[in-house]
Amino acid sequence: MIKEISIFKDYLTPKGPQYKGGKSRDEIVSDKPIYKLSSNENMLGSSPLAMEALQKHLGGLNEYPDNNDLRFRKALSEFYGGELSPDQFITDNSGVGILQLITSTILGEGLECIFSNPGFVPYRAFPEKMGAKTIDVPLKGDNWELDVDGIISKITDKTRLIWTCSPNNPTGSHIPKHKMDELIARVPDHVVVVYDEVYFQYATASDFVRGTEYVHQGKKVIAVNSFSKAYGLAGLRVGYAYSTKEIARYVSQWRRPFFINTLSMEAAMAALKDTEFINRTVDLVNKGKTYLYPELDKIGIKYWKSQANFILLKPEMGEADFEAKMHTQGIMTRPVAAFGAPGHIRVTIGTQEANEAFIEGLKAVV
Repeated sequence: MIKEISIFKDYLTPKGPQYKGGKSRDEIVSDKPIYKLSSNENMLGSSPLAMEALQKHLGGLNEYPDNNDLRFRKALSEFYGGELSPDQFITDNSGVGILQLITSTILGEGLECIFSNPGFVPYRAFPEKMGAKTIDVPLKGDNWELDVDGIISKITDKTRLIWTCSPNNPTGSHIPKHKMDELIARVPDHVVVVYDEVYFQYATASDFVRGTEYVHQGKKVIAVNSFSKAYGLAGLRVGYAYSTKEIARYVSQWRRPFFINTLSMEAAMAALKDTEFINRTVDLVNKGKTYLYPELDKIGIKYWKSQANFILLKPEMGEADFEAKMHTQGIMTRPVAAFGAPGHIRVTIGTQEANEAFIEGLKAVV
């Protein structure tokens, strides 16, 4: 029996790097209150309108959800002021689910994609599981700039995807509009650019650009979004993307029926209307930066100002030691060596109470 199973060893051994989420609260032992600042979640909780929608639809869980996502896509079209039609949207189970769907429909054995470390692990992990070749063109310099020339030089006739992210996880940097314009203009017709913008609500840079601009031009761009961050619905796992009608139709046809559950869809559609909650969330993050930056300067730890709801740090000690010592202070942070940034730590911007606890813990550790 063992001998027979051994013929499947190549299939039983996962290919490529494994994407693992951050630790849960239950994994942390501390005699102090625990502040989870490791997963870029919304510290205000969830959208109140989304919570109302959840309560309203709890009684209907004995029935299957919508067979398709048409109502959801119409709600997204309305959210974008009608600038994008319902058939330009792709929805799925989380932003990561969207990334996996894009990977499985566009890449495959013998094909290639390009990503830029430091970056989100699935850009590399998902393609390699499909047997695709991944090529890293690292971000340049201390400001984590996109290397457009480097990316273009690595494109071959086998290249199908270029992964970009702005604001970028884990660096918090953004791709200035002129850089993104240049990349889009130089990419050949057989390549699709994925523009992951899940943190767009937090961006304040004057030269930050949304993916809508390129989709309106008919460019082969897929912009990815999530309800896990600003809307505070990480536990419901729902995300979406938008692109040209042709690309959206092609990618969407690979999904199974009932791919988004009832509660996730209803909560997401309600959250789209919750402008007040988004404004409070963004205000919390902006005030958090105003407090944290001077405190980090006083401590003397290296960090990067961020366009997202987290800050990248580089402590002098190793990231594993730093994480463990911060746990003793009740502070959960995220080492990002797997993201291509060994020695660095990512910390979510929290409430004022959480931010002060983080600074006090940091002082004790550093």
